[in-house]
Amino acid sequence: MTFSEKEPLILISNDDGIDSDGIRVLEEAAEGFGQIVVVAPDQERSAASHALTLHQPLRYTMRRANHYAVNGTPTDCINLARFVILPRKPDLVLSGINHGSNLADDVTYSGTVSAAFEGSLLGSLSMAFSLESPEAEGMAFQLDTAYHVARHLIGKMLERPSDPQVLYSVNIPNRSRENLSGIRVTHLGKRILNENNIIRKEDPRGRPYFWIGLNSRDYEPDPHSDLHAIDHGYVSVTPLHLDLTHFPSMETIAAWEQDGSMKDAANPASPDNGSAPGRGAL
Repeated sequence: MTFSEKEPLILISNDDGIDSDGIRVLEEAAEGFGQIVVVAPDQERSAASHALTLHQPLRYTMRRANHYAVNGTPTDCINLARFVILPRKPDLVLSGINHGSNLADDVTYSGTVSAAFEGSLLGSLSMAFSLESPEAEGMAFQLDTAYHVARHLIGKMLERPSDPQVLYSVNIPNRSRENLSGIRVTHLGKRILNENNIIRKEDPRGRPYFWIGLNSRDYEPDPHSDLHAIDHGYVSVTPLHLDLTHFPSMETIAAWEQDGSMKDAANPASPDNGSAPGRGAL
């Protein structure tokens, strides 16, 4: 494998599998921006989140030139690409195009977003693309719209590179290009959860089984959220980073800090009698 140092090296992955239409469209959208290598799961790995495979060996196979299938998660794919398959760190990591949106808390479950997270952790500019599911059964995914949105935003990202510690989660309404409302920079929204998120059914023998993942369409009103943007026909671009620290709470619990050993930690003072039962000194 020979790569020019003068062109950007672009790594493409996903969680729908290497044979999905979404990854094919994303590769087409990235054409002309650099040298492209596709490293993706050999089967669908939706909702894999940021999982790494630790208890079985990983293998990859070349499907055709610069296209590799991995028997692991999206995060596995990014690691194998970076440290085994590619000659150097990719300049840009693209993930998707996912069949279904990744909005609000979806990003914590999404294998699509996690592939971009891993690219960001390894120091590459990273962007994840997700296309809203059709509203009704039988309707098609508007992949032509996704192609043009992805191509536009890839160009924007390479035109003015940002901090690689920040990745971008892009969600695209399932509409024709003519019916898009535009593009909005957003933050993660907050859904109003209901009891219908888990569906209970019974098999022919009367044993219960369950389906998880039917997200509520209700959300807290916020015109700057990703949920609001998609609901009103806008492409949503949300910058994300992996520092999950809630900084205001650091001040709230500052009194928990102490210096020295934990020798007396098992017997804290009780408000009732000045002592509390414990298990002895640590």
